[in-house]
Amino acid sequence: MGLFDLAGKRAIVTGAGRGLGEAIALGLAEAGADVALVTNRTPADKTAARIEAMGRKAITIQADVGDRAQLPAIVQKTIEGLGGLDILVNNAGIIRRTPAADHSYEDWQDVLDVNLNSVYVLSQLAGRHMIEQGYGKIINIASMLSFQGGINVPGYTSSKHAVAGLTKALASEWASKGLQVNAIAPGYMSTDNTEALREDPVRSTQILQRIPAGRWGTSEDLIGPAVFLASAASDYMNGHILAVDGGWLVR
Repeated sequence: MGLFDLAGKRAIVTGAGRGLGEAIALGLAEAGADVALVTNRTPADKTAARIEAMGRKAITIQADVGDRAQLPAIVQKTIEGLGGLDILVNNAGIIRRTPAADHSYEDWQDVLDVNLNSVYVLSQLAGRHMIEQGYGKIINIASMLSFQGGINVPGYTSSKHAVAGLTKALASEWASKGLQVNAIAPGYMSTDNTEALREDPVRSTQILQRIPAGRWGTSEDLIGPAVFLASAASDYMNGHILAVDGGWLVR
């Protein structure tokens, strides 16, 4: 299955200390990639050790992706530490749940800084390097709320709609330069971001009743799609938003 082989590739994964980002980082490493693990508060030392136990190289980078001033160092440290950059996974994200009428501007701005602005800036920085080498894979993490409105999450919904649009805009410009820019839209996953929903018996029941697969997604459900989009198997995919949702959107 050489199409999915990532041996010799160098990847950045943001939000790699836990949840979806940790699973994606481990999946890329298992496929052969060396990985830069970007985290803010959650240490990634154990994840790095697991990657190194596979015979891959791992470096950890502590950074707040919501702070634009810290973003250039992520790309620079990756290129210096891993010897290059071929794959960028923009996974880091936050959510603030407040009814729109009470949603503070501070919450709005915090969510957009992490969920959208960091995606744009890191893609631009990594994209310049990838354009120069004539090759690169950028994978953004979108959401079901890239397609729908949601409840009590106006900032999050706006950011994820924008991530889908940005994915298409960058793909449109960079496909001819050897880059593929695509996104994964996870369904309702069992992560910290959905803890409030899973603990609400009414909302949890409503959500599960709509998912044809009948369960919440897990972090491991994203490994295959991420490896696919990071590999040569997806070389003719550009600007696609890949739903991994247990069938949520078709019901």
